[in-house]
Amino acid sequence: MILAEWYSTLFQFIGLILSFFTFIGSVIAIYYTYQNLKEMKKQLNEQKNQYFEQNRGNLVFYIAKSGRPGPVLVDVPKDITGMKYEYEPCHPAMVNREIKSIRKEDIDQALEMIREAEKPFIFVGGGCVISGADQEVRELARRIQAPVCDTLMGKGTFPGEDPLYTGMVGMHGTKTSDLGVTECDLLIVLGARFSDRVTGNTKTFAHNAKILQIDVDAAEINKNIKVDASVIGDVKEVLKCLLEEIPKKEHPEWIAHIQELKSKYPLNYDHTQLTGPYIIEKLYELTNGDAIISTDVGQHQMWAAQYYKYKEPRTLLTSGGLGTMGYGLGAAIGAKMGRPEKTVVNIAGDGCFRMNMNELATAARCGRQLIQIVMNNHVLGMVRQWQTLFYGKRYSSTVLDDAVDFVKLSEALGAKAIRVTKMEDVEPALKMALAAEGPVVLDCWIDQDLSVFPMVPAGANLDDVFDEEDMKKHE
Repeated sequence: MILAEWYSTLFQFIGLILSFFTFIGSVIAIYYTYQNLKEMKKQLNEQKNQYFEQNRGNLVFYIAKSGRPGPVLVDVPKDITGMKYEYEPCHPAMVNREIKSIRKEDIDQALEMIREAEKPFIFVGGGCVISGADQEVRELARRIQAPVCDTLMGKGTFPGEDPLYTGMVGMHGTKTSDLGVTECDLLIVLGARFSDRVTGNTKTFAHNAKILQIDVDAAEINKNIKVDASVIGDVKEVLKCLLEEIPKKEHPEWIAHIQELKSKYPLNYDHTQLTGPYIIEKLYELTNGDAIISTDVGQHQMWAAQYYKYKEPRTLLTSGGLGTMGYGLGAAIGAKMGRPEKTVVNIAGDGCFRMNMNELATAARCGRQLIQIVMNNHVLGMVRQWQTLFYGKRYSSTVLDDAVDFVKLSEALGAKAIRVTKMEDVEPALKMALAAEGPVVLDCWIDQDLSVFPMVPAGANLDDVFDEEDMKKHE
């Protein structure tokens, strides 16, 4: 008995010693594992930093183009620019479309809303252009037989010649688009942010409709307009998901009503004198709608949006709501260098042309065809229009009636130039410009009191839209 206890105690003691050494071994193992992990982390960070340094340009492009694209500031110190490096060519990193945020339950809800709608209306914004979703938008419109309106930045996503197209919506949108958005029972908003130039009175915007918003930027959902449902993700990818399950559906009564509105309220202008709309319609006719159009800011910008029927995205270059006077000529030069095979036309007012007309020298130096149309009314037209309509014709800082000669200035900068003062001069001047090899300026003199119609006053309801005929009725 005593011997058995002795052996038991001995084995316990040996077990304790073994456990102790096992513990010590574990501590040592953990220590070295920690050191190895620490070293691995250090190496990974070094590799990461090395990769970052080697691919900094790639990352810049990736950030600029991923998600909701935007500008990236690259700050290069002076001492860096003076150093010598071994040049290693690289290509921008591939940008993957945003699909992780697309939820099945959101897709299902969107499908249900589309199936139930009897008067659907599609509202297209600049996000569709950015995502390259034009083919999907066109398929959706035809699949569910829905009319389509757009914003200034969404131009070209849906063809301007298509029977389902109703024109721009908002402050200077067509009556058909403004009334259609007001009357529809489902507004499908694709890549648009509901700016105040589009919505008018936000409390009454599309008040008869459920609103389905699709956008890559979650911050835009319910920001300006409260919506009934949303899908967050790249517009092109979201539409692909929807089109997999959306059946064909016709809405003959709704489409007939929209066509009736289009017939009843066409865009119209004074055909007895030289006007901006006439010039743009003639430009559209002679280019067959295949030109790249850039604009500055003002009345001419709206006329270019209203009367030129854009077939493809990225064929209207404009600063949109930024209000950047002088943007157009530089944009046109860039477009021509990027797409030399395309006819490129910049449309500007005389106020905007004054901002950066010296860029004609750059255009002439490039030696490529470029058409600059100046809607010269010797005033800041859009400001004057508002002062006429809402400020009792109390004109302030809008008159540019001086002796500046755009023809002589253009010729001095190396461009050909023609002054156009009559309707019958427009077509010959455009044909000459289209046949020229270098830049050509058309200085088109139009009346200072021409206005852009239709119009919705700031903060008014979209169905308060009026045109010149409506004003005459109330005089």
